[in-house]
Amino acid sequence: MSGARRALGLDPGTRKFGWGVVDRVGTRLVHVAHGIIAVKETLPLWERLVLIEAGLVEVVAAHRPTEVSIESLFFAKDAQAAAKLGHARGVAMLVCARAGLDIAEYPPSRVKRSVSGSGRSDKAQVAQMMRIILNLPEVPKADGADALACAVTHLQRAVFHRVG
Repeated sequence: MSGARRALGLDPGTRKFGWGVVDRVGTRLVHVAHGIIAVKETLPLWERLVLIEAGLVEVVAAHRPTEVSIESLFFAKDAQAAAKLGHARGVAMLVCARAGLDIAEYPPSRVKRSVSGSGRSDKAQVAQMMRIILNLPEVPKADGADALACAVTHLQRAVFHRVG
């Protein structure tokens, strides 16, 4: 797999944290793995963050990505929800930075537009497109699909905007 790039896409959340790993070999995108780090919402936030950190450390160690893409924060009407999401993103960025990985951020609307043609696509449409683009046997769960879409967005950008 010489010359391949492996992107870890992240869809942060404090209850369901999606992750997806995709390889780019030439211009082909190849699914490696995806999943959701699910934590009980009844746990205090700090305990959920500890579990998310441990889960992400395992994912990075198991799949050895060469780069990371993460959804950027979007305007939220609920300030408390936005703050919690920011905590989860911070944990993810810290795990990836400690692993020496470059991190790219993409707005959710760009990720949706990149994989489905519309920045207003719903989660079901994004999941269905991930099944098609990555030739998956079944539609992935929403948070895992969003993470895969983030990885695909990054690798597609890398294919079409390569310099030199």
